[in-house]
Amino acid sequence: MVKIGILGANGRMGRAIADVAAELGASITGGVDLQGAVHGPHGDAGSLAAASDVLVDFSAPAALAGHLEAALAAKVPIVIGTTGLQPEHHRLIDDAAARGLTVLQSANTSMGVNLLSHLVREAAARLGDDWDIEIVEMHHRHKVDAPSGTALLLGAAAAEGRGATLQELSRYDRIGHGNDKPRETGTIGYASLRGGSVAGDHMVVLAAEGERIEIGHRAETRAIFARGAVKACLWIQGKPAGRYAMGDVLGL
Repeated sequence: MVKIGILGANGRMGRAIADVAAELGASITGGVDLQGAVHGPHGDAGSLAAASDVLVDFSAPAALAGHLEAALAAKVPIVIGTTGLQPEHHRLIDDAAARGLTVLQSANTSMGVNLLSHLVREAAARLGDDWDIEIVEMHHRHKVDAPSGTALLLGAAAAEGRGATLQELSRYDRIGHGNDKPRETGTIGYASLRGGSVAGDHMVVLAAEGERIEIGHRAETRAIFARGAVKACLWIQGKPAGRYAMGDVLGL
């Protein structure tokens, strides 16, 4: 049975992973939280890594560097689901993979969302710039990053389908507060909604003259992300060093 160590154990996702691990054939070694709370006998990321077959990280961007170093030192793979990562964090992940770490990073570990990402990439690749792309997402009132990591994952897929990068095509400040401006052809827009206890709704709209395609995903429970994360932990066992994504788990 694969032993999983949870980084960010007291968070919503950390608790959800602990709840579903056994049903998928994994066990929980223990968990460490940023606030110092510990589950199990392992008091920090280093000792937790040494006792685990794989680490799963749903903590905070500020903790990422230390968690990567702990995984490298213990020579155990790590699955990273922390959102709000910036370019410098992705450079840290790339560097760790180049130094011999087996790492899977995804802003969303739902199998359905990652299949959606594949479909968005395919649609964007086949439809021209006369099809506008807008991404609408809604999450619970406590989520602080916007657009969500999943919205950016979908935006990156759309941009890749158009042969560009997320940074080149994304527009975040198009509407309101003196930023009103016409839509730029080929760009990707975002709308973020926050309220209630919504686990995560995402809709990608591709709109042309006279027709519209809407591809979406609704998360009814946080358990879907936890199950995907545990499946990623099982899949990554024995894989060569390098950087992976949830699409690899799906065989995409």
